[in-house]
Amino acid sequence: MLAFMKMDARKLTHDQLTELRMRAVGAVQAGESPEAVARAMGINRVTIYGWLSLYRSGGWGKLNARKRGGRRPKLDAKALKWIYRTVTMKQPTQFKFPFALWTSKMLASSIAKHLGVRLSKASVCRLLVQMGLTAQRPLWRAYQQNPAAVRSWMEEPFPSIRAQAKRERAEIWFGDEAGVRSDAHSGTTWSPKGKPPIVSSAGARFGLNIISAVSRRGELRFMCVKGRVNSSVFIEFLKRMIHDAKRKVFLIVDGHPTHKAAVVTKFLEKFAFKIRLFLLPPYSPELNPDELVWNDLKNNCLGRKAIGCAEQLEAEVISFLRFLQKAPERIRSYFQTPHRSPRQAFGGILAEACLRQA
Repeated sequence: MLAFMKMDARKLTHDQLTELRMRAVGAVQAGESPEAVARAMGINRVTIYGWLSLYRSGGWGKLNARKRGGRRPKLDAKALKWIYRTVTMKQPTQFKFPFALWTSKMLASSIAKHLGVRLSKASVCRLLVQMGLTAQRPLWRAYQQNPAAVRSWMEEPFPSIRAQAKRERAEIWFGDEAGVRSDAHSGTTWSPKGKPPIVSSAGARFGLNIISAVSRRGELRFMCVKGRVNSSVFIEFLKRMIHDAKRKVFLIVDGHPTHKAAVVTKFLEKFAFKIRLFLLPPYSPELNPDELVWNDLKNNCLGRKAIGCAEQLEAEVISFLRFLQKAPERIRSYFQTPHRSPRQAFGGILAEACLRQA
């Protein structure tokens, strides 16, 4: 992050101003927002977009303060500011597009409509790169999620859980359930252009349910379930969690009805000296590092294999999860990942709290 400073560009020499322009544009292309760069360098917001406009019209040489005049760029500072804010702060649905993700074609259409400038797909892509924007996979969120509740949970309930675990010498675990299917695929392979390869697999579809829990120490516990995960199955998993456990278990899970069933509550009351259950805020999977177990399993194991029968599916799942059990560093990395948002979840407060608990 750039350091804040005060700057009066009028008092700079041409060489100093040229260097300032290049540093500013370079910082934007490195990923800083133009307005953050402007604040850090003590210049006007319009100025930074003007420099970006100069760079776009003629490259680094156009930033030379000794050079003046020349053809007026198609997209001036005001236009670049509109484009940057549109991409970073608005969604295509607000412009009555049918999709929620920006494409270069949709952005070109918006630029033509609102700014009167027609750009090719290649020009739009080049423009976005010049402004420090890159094509990335989006982070989906349930619209029902309450961001304030998520942040509040990280700042209040979780630190309290951590402090209580320290007093009672308990271990904090995060648990979750997931289902895997034989027809779920991911990954890419090489093939002649325009001729996508065909991978043969069984036409029948079958699945398997799994329950697991991970700890910041790099431990993983799991149980495969061929039927539905109900309260009885969940209780069986809780029994396995406390079997031979040397310390009390604090298990954090989502608010699925199974976790709040009366029979589960009764079990927890009976074994309150061995295990306690805590619930995450609704619709907040990014707070649960155990979600990354399923991501790892589906993308790096099952999604790349041709599964022929239910027995093979179960064998592959068990084999990969046992591999994870022998890779504590990999499990610990789930807690360190900025899991879908820079300051949310384990990239921020929760990661630090879990680290202190370990």
